[in-house]
Amino acid sequence: MSRLAGIDCGTNSIRLLIADADAGRLRDVHRETRIVRLGQGVDATDQFAPDAIARTRAALADYAALLAAHRVERVRMVATSAARDVANRDVFFAMTAEVLGAVLPGAIAEVITGAEEASLSFRGAVGELDGAAGPFVVVDLGGGSTEIVVGAEQALAGYSADIGCVRLTERCLHSDPPTPAEVEAARELVRERLDTALRVVPVEGARTWVGLAGTMTTLSALAHRMVTYDAAAIHLSRVAVGDLLAVCSRLVGMSRAERAALAPMHPGRADVIGGGAIVVEELARSLRARAGIDELVVSEHDILDGIVLSILG
Repeated sequence: MSRLAGIDCGTNSIRLLIADADAGRLRDVHRETRIVRLGQGVDATDQFAPDAIARTRAALADYAALLAAHRVERVRMVATSAARDVANRDVFFAMTAEVLGAVLPGAIAEVITGAEEASLSFRGAVGELDGAAGPFVVVDLGGGSTEIVVGAEQALAGYSADIGCVRLTERCLHSDPPTPAEVEAARELVRERLDTALRVVPVEGARTWVGLAGTMTTLSALAHRMVTYDAAAIHLSRVAVGDLLAVCSRLVGMSRAERAALAPMHPGRADVIGGGAIVVEELARSLRARAGIDELVVSEHDILDGIVLSILG
């Protein structure tokens, strides 16, 4: 049995999974998410902000301490949408080499392509699902991008669309709450990006929609009227599309303060989840029209699990 770790650094959050791997299966030792907003302002400036690097470094230092405390043998850290797009990404990678290398010499973050991100997300998401429910369409909605993948036992086609909750909010949703004109502009942008994605990814034959990452899990918590966030109850929970659309519509119209007051809302997600909700609404309508899918399955297992499994080969 090997003790391994995966770290996923995206536009909005940095996440850690420490797991014991035995015969190709994982047992969680520690799983954690921090909102660091690494991609703050990247869409406008093409630069990582010093404050964003500092927040990410602080979280990564805590993660490195956990790697040491849990005697992790190997770690893989991947950087996704935000790190693909910036001019000063060398600053970020030097920081990761310093922090991780102090615990596991030679460890450093790596940028992965949208295609690999999609494949890792799919692998992590479907491991516990009944194959008879496939083919699956797996959607990993992040801060800077949204990965859409179709497959059965493995990913067959995938696409990374440059729409995510942070990017959409920074581009379109400037008012608090957003104006109808801002919401419509956001919807038009999402429809345009999804139209491109769904020409590449044939969702028409899919039977089950699986949603990953913080926007999806929070929407499920709200749809199930949870008073506190319960990851075990969220994992493999199901939300009817009608209920999902109702929750999304309510979130889009709320102010940031109103969203922050919702019981299961992470405080670092309240200002951007309206953008994520618009992406989910448009996806739900497209998948219902194209594949007749009328339910979302939400998984807590995602790209982190795929990253750890990838260490095994």
